Amino acid sequence: MQRKLGIIGGTNLYRLGGEGELLEVAETTPYGIPSSPVQTLDVKGYEVPVIIRHGLEHNIPPHRVNHPANLHTLKDAGVTHVLGISSTGSLRTEIRPPRVLIPEDFFSPFVVPTIYNDTIVHVTPELDEQLREYLREAAERTGVDVYYGGVYVQSTGPRLESKAEIRVMKEWGHVVGMSMASEATVAVEMGLKYASLCSVDNYAHGVEGEKPDYQSILEAATRNWRSIEAILEALLEIFYS
Repeated sequence: MQRKLGIIGGTNLYRLGGEGELLEVAETTPYGIPSSPVQTLDVKGYEVPVIIRHGLEHNIPPHRVNHPANLHTLKDAGVTHVLGISSTGSLRTEIRPPRVLIPEDFFSPFVVPTIYNDTIVHVTPELDEQLREYLREAAERTGVDVYYGGVYVQSTGPRLESKAEIRVMKEWGHVVGMSMASEATVAVEMGLKYASLCSVDNYAHGVEGEKPDYQSILEAATRNWRSIEAILEALLEIFYS
């Protein structure tokens, strides 16, 4: 089977390849409706299927993202490998925003979705090591300073975390976000290879005395996009070489 890379991320993805062509896949899935239609973006001559995680209008909050539907739709489009791009907050003073982080694992002590609601199936969630290595090589080629490794901690959202929660999470991991652990787990259940590229856009609540707000996080994610974009373009060359 020929491998194919798909991406789940934010609307910044359109800066890579402009408005793409809609793929002819089902508008719904056995798991419901995905966050957005699958569009193929032309990125440096590579056709990349993408889904916008929070919807084309950015109106789907983290706790309502339909991860099974999103991943099923990509798989239906022939995708074998998925890269999730996520905005995160730093839990460590040494991981200073803006930064890009390639996590090695994730921790989600809260609710994680599953496609197995009517049968007992135990999967072992993990991030794909080969895709992580491709990301590291892509960062080296482009000169982007990445933090390679670390643990992504998932909270539930849509609210940000309290200082007390962050004090505990600092013992668990390196960055905090609201979607990647769910996405990665469902990807494994569906037999998809998955890795993550984290845009570290702010210090989490109380780290370095910071009190983040949603608008400042969006602005920081936009500023950090240039590094993400460079890595993605190099990644495609490596993945399809």
